[in-house]
Amino acid sequence: MKYICLGYLEEKRWDGLSANEQKAFIDDCLAYDREMRQNGHYVGGEALQSVRMATTLRQKSGKLVITDGPFAETKEQLGGIIILEAKDLNQAIQVMSKHPSLGHGATWEIRPADEEINELCADQAQEGLA
Repeated sequence: MKYICLGYLEEKRWDGLSANEQKAFIDDCLAYDREMRQNGHYVGGEALQSVRMATTLRQKSGKLVITDGPFAETKEQLGGIIILEAKDLNQAIQVMSKHPSLGHGATWEIRPADEEINELCADQAQEGLA
């Protein structure tokens, strides 16, 4: 089963790290990504640019509203995602509990992928409808 893992971190905390500390943080995370890949858990992932680069779309009174920045005003911002293969939630928790970013203040939200909807999207993409 696939799990989508959403990684959150306070950007102020990241900005407060020296260049060497940021490099060490990234190196630790990439090393763990390699370990997850070797163990058959890592399906994919993406780091995100700063929340300052975000654009949020919503609809109010039937009109599109475009806002710079994130939707939620929180201390922690979404920094990246990992797509994980695990037999169940317990295994996904076990795998992500070893992610080195947790020691740097990151938070990981783990959600099962919606395989049914994802299959429909893949089918439409193959048919050229998406």
